[in-house]
Amino acid sequence: MRLDLLLNKLCLTKTRSIAKNACDKNLVLVNGKPAKASTIIKAGDIIIFRLYNAEHEIRITQIPEGNVAKKDSTKYYELLRKEDLS
Repeated sequence: MRLDLLLNKLCLTKTRSIAKNACDKNLVLVNGKPAKASTIIKAGDIIIFRLYNAEHEIRITQIPEGNVAKKDSTKYYELLRKEDLS
């Protein structure tokens, strides 16, 4: 699944365009490398993104099939680290 779509489906960004813009500004890393919005994400990948005045590091545990309810979104990733940037 595309990175921008995944971030949006898992409710990690408010919209897909925010996820795409973050990728365009090099605010998103996948496995330690800057990632484009079109990067294909697999289970086990580690994503670091700097949005909403915080840096989040997550590990994708599984890729969702279809839409994901907000309350179920945490089943697809584990939060490894969250640091406030302010």
